[in-house]
Amino acid sequence: MKIGFFDSGIGGTTVLYQALKILPNEDYVYYADTAHVPYGEKTKSEIKNFMFEAIDFIVSQNTKAIVIACNTGTSAAITDLRQKYNLPIIGIEPAVKPAIQKSHQTGRRVLALATNFTLKEEKFNNLVTNLDNEHIVDGLALPGLVEFAEKFQFQESVVMPYLVEQLEAFDLNCYETVVLGCTHFPLYKDILRKLFPQHVDIIDGSVGTVNNLKRTLAEIKKIGEGSGKITFYQSGIKLEDPEIVDRYIHLLDRMRSIDA
Repeated sequence: MKIGFFDSGIGGTTVLYQALKILPNEDYVYYADTAHVPYGEKTKSEIKNFMFEAIDFIVSQNTKAIVIACNTGTSAAITDLRQKYNLPIIGIEPAVKPAIQKSHQTGRRVLALATNFTLKEEKFNNLVTNLDNEHIVDGLALPGLVEFAEKFQFQESVVMPYLVEQLEAFDLNCYETVVLGCTHFPLYKDILRKLFPQHVDIIDGSVGTVNNLKRTLAEIKKIGEGSGKITFYQSGIKLEDPEIVDRYIHLLDRMRSIDA
């Protein structure tokens, strides 16, 4: 049986990359809902409708667990998805808790970068409210990074001016941790590192999500049933064109390079 990965687009490959490291002996179905990306600017109702259609398809592909590798999708629909489907569904959320814990040790602040939807959604705000007693978490929506990623645009000369403009109002020296609250954003971690002071830690929730997946598979005794094969789909259409498949593989290679 396979593990299904869902994202609104290509961002979930950053979580899939971690899964391939932590769980190499599994087979994967990766579903990018490219017909409806970006999710961050859509309504909750629209996102739910898109996701139910996508998860129906992923379930039909002989999957034993599904990872919602999309912070926006998790915020909008994870509770409803778990109620409907009779298999483990693992969500991802911004790594605010470890960021706050680290910042309490230094007195510096936390900057959460995400989509407009994630930052406005009740799930994120409840998370921050429950953890951020000292009000040290700031949020910034960066929808442009999602647009760049979906165009496979990773040139520093293009992306850097956008980031500089968006961060202009922030004193970057006052932050201890930057939380990447959208799975597209780790694809730009190398560029973000050049913007922030050396003491700033840039983190995301992908490793924690995959470790949760690993624990879940062990609990249901369905772990290690594959060989690392990945089948890619875009909004229900299997990718057969080697050039397009290679673009997804390139994203995994990019994450490997950033991780090095």
